[in-house]
Amino acid sequence: MTDPALIYKISTRSAYEAATPTGRFEGMPIDFQDGYIHFSTAGQLAETLARHFAGQDDLVLIAVRTADVAADLRWEVSRGGALFPHLYAPMPLGAVEWTAPIAVAADGSCALPEGVQ
Repeated sequence: MTDPALIYKISTRSAYEAATPTGRFEGMPIDFQDGYIHFSTAGQLAETLARHFAGQDDLVLIAVRTADVAADLRWEVSRGGALFPHLYAPMPLGAVEWTAPIAVAADGSCALPEGVQ
């Protein structure tokens, strides 16, 4: 498998903004619980948003350069046998390519930003 250029983290706006002074994103509650930061590929994003973020509107989508976090990134089997990227370290904000606000309707539908690739 060739790693994609970008992987994506979904966060609440407040959790992401709290990382700004430190320069590193520690994660969301589920990340702390599981011991790593959950990411999705572009192809996994829609289902992740629908499954875990339905009805939430104060979210930010964070596009992270895979190469910048590769040393601490593991591709592990998860939902449906698919390999998901998991980061076993804080995410350095310097690895962020871009961010975009995102909202998920109650039915799980969501319009992804154009930059998702």
